[in-house]
Amino acid sequence: MSRKNLNIGLFGFGVVGHGLYEVLQKTPALRANIKNICVRDKNKERTIGAENFTFDKDDILNDPEINVVVELIDDADAAFEIVSAALKKGKAVVSANKKMVAEHFTELLQLQKEYNVPLLYEAAACASMPIIRNLEEYYDNDLLESIEGIVNGSTNYILTKTFAENLSYEQALKQAQDLGFAESNPILDTGGFDAKYKLLILLAHAFGYIARPEELFNIGINNIGDLELKYAKEKGLKIKLVAQAYKGTDGTLSAFVIPKFVTPEDRLFNVDDVFNGMITKTSFADTHFFVGRGAGSYPTASAVLSDISALSYDYRYEYKKIYREENLTLTNDVELKVLLRHKKEESEALKLHFNTIEEAYTNHDSGYLTGNITLANLKALEEGNQGERSFILINVLTEKDATALAV
Repeated sequence: MSRKNLNIGLFGFGVVGHGLYEVLQKTPALRANIKNICVRDKNKERTIGAENFTFDKDDILNDPEINVVVELIDDADAAFEIVSAALKKGKAVVSANKKMVAEHFTELLQLQKEYNVPLLYEAAACASMPIIRNLEEYYDNDLLESIEGIVNGSTNYILTKTFAENLSYEQALKQAQDLGFAESNPILDTGGFDAKYKLLILLAHAFGYIARPEELFNIGINNIGDLELKYAKEKGLKIKLVAQAYKGTDGTLSAFVIPKFVTPEDRLFNVDDVFNGMITKTSFADTHFFVGRGAGSYPTASAVLSDISALSYDYRYEYKKIYREENLTLTNDVELKVLLRHKKEESEALKLHFNTIEEAYTNHDSGYLTGNITLANLKALEEGNQGERSFILINVLTEKDATALAV
């Protein structure tokens, strides 16, 4: 099969956009050319000539010679406007905007079907780690039971520095911001929202389930304190922000994002710095492990480049699992073993929310509980949390693991 010539209209020329421009210069065999680049800031200095840029999106959207639109901007609302307009004009689209894809998944699915053009977004999930296409293609027949992984490079970098170099959370965050791994307002990353958007996308390709952002529970790393870090270090553990989903035999699906204690035996234990890692568990092949860089210019650009290359062979997602209509039901009725750090005076009241208590500790002003709690009760406790509580997952009690394992 021969490659198609691709004339690209690029939206955004930040870290990833510039990285894509450079890697395309080094891959002439791809037969992909950036014809025009649309940017917003007219006063920003650029590393390439002004003749390459436009400030009017219609210069790309209305250009009949451009057959691929690559969207690499931060604004999810503006991105959806651009992507939907491009699809309606019959242009294939590549996007790295996980918030846009997650929030508008159903609409984007319909636009692809109605106008018979593909939208690819591998870079929206785990940057250089090719997880979406594997979930879409390889795991079509071997039934997935669960996915679990580190999908946000910024928070993994911060947590790595707190353990490896004993930096404070604030110091590690500042370092991540200085290196361009975290935004000046980092709550999208540190609050677990970025990981949730990625998990929403992965759910569609892993299990054929389209969920809305408000349906998934997420806790970030911004409330993790010294007590939890000390607990982890004393027991030889690390803390990782983990996105996970489990499919039950009764047609239920549980999915959430929460910091987790990981043991040295866990494959995620050595996934450090800005790397992402994903564990898939299937009915027949047991487990597979994926790892790759999850942040940075070239890693993300490489995923975008992979999608562009796939378009040159007319590749598109088939969404076979979605169209099977398996009728899964999202549930919060799953039991978790957690550590809950709290204010000292809250201890007795909080115990009432747990099914079982394994350990209770208090000092002069705070304390922690470990035990089993339902996801529904955990969500209720997190509502209105102003930072006085922190939750770290120890273990998920699945159908095949009726009893939580002690850490």
